Parts: sequence; C-alpha cells; structure tokens
Amino acid sequence: MDSEKHQRYQTAMVSTYYPDTSFLDYIVMPDGTEQSYGSDLLTMLLSGKVFMVNSRRRNGLILFKRYHAEFAGPGAAVGGDYDRDCRGALPIGNLSLLNPESHEERQKAYLIRRQWIRLIKQITENPVPGQRVQKILDQFEQYFPPEMVTQLPDEAFALLVGVLPQTVAILRRLGSDVDGSFDE
Repeated sequence: MDSEKHQRYQTAMVSTYYPDTSFLDYIVMPDGTEQSYGSDLLTMLLSGKVFMVNSRRRNGLILFKRYHAEFAGPGAAVGGDYDRDCRGALPIGNLSLLNPESHEERQKAYLIRRQWIRLIKQITENPVPGQRVQKILDQFEQYFPPEMVTQLPDEAFALLVGVLPQTVAILRRLGSDVDGSFDE
C-alpha cells in the first residue's frame, strides 16, 4: 500500500514538472523574456556542412540535443553529422563560425570539439548536483565575462551538467554559500 502511494506521488511529480516534452522550443531568459533557439543558426547547423567556432574570439555555442546540451567552444567543429540531432543552438559571445579550409583544419576542429565534450564530462562525473552546477558556472565565468554568463538561462546549464533548472537557479541566487548537496 505504501508503495502504491509512493508510485502515485512520483508520477504526479513527473507530470507536473514536465507538462509536455517540447520545452526545447524556447527558453526563458533570466530577464523573463522568451527566446527561440536560433532557427537560422539551427538551419545552418543541420545543413550537413561542417563549421568551426572561431578560435580567435571568446565565443561558443550551446547545442541542445534531445535530453542534454553540449558546449562547442572556440576551435570546435559544429554541424555536419556531429550535430544532426541538434534541436537548438544558443550562441555565446559574438559568435563567428568559419568554414574549415583543409582536411587537417577540419580534423583539428573535431579534436577540439572532443576536448570541450571531455571537459563537460569531467564536470558531470561529480555525483553532487550542486557541485556540478557550481563547477560549470565557474568554468563559464573564467572564460566569458560574468555579465554574459548571468544572461544565459538556467535550462542551458541544467542540460549541460544533468541537473534540474531549479538547482541552477538556487545556486545562482545563493551563490557558493550553498553546500551543493541537492537531492534530485
């Protein structure tokens, strides 16, 4: 009997938190405005062509996949077969995408993309959700101006490190004073 109550409670939690599964159609920015996921940029990424994020600028892309997000920073390859499952893209900084001019340049861009993926993977291996959030925020604030990072939506960071958006919101609001041991 207790397990029946517990099961009903869990089902109610899931259905109220995710009323539909198309939450990737738009994001709510920290200032409360809604923003679509760059449809022109997405069309470009889904065209089959390979691009690379300009390595001479502080810029990048958060690429939204079905259940997670990936970060492609300076020098990383984007588009092509790598991102056929991309559902949206959020540019960070003054985004500049270049066409790789040679096979070697393309290979190097793919290696750099793998390095960015490995960095996020290292962060997500931490079993404590709040610590994952704090680490990803710290990484982004080291590379991008803090005022730029504050403009990025909680959902983007949540999908990058596998936590609920509320966890990101709490940590952003309370800062590093929180011990980060949230149960999710």
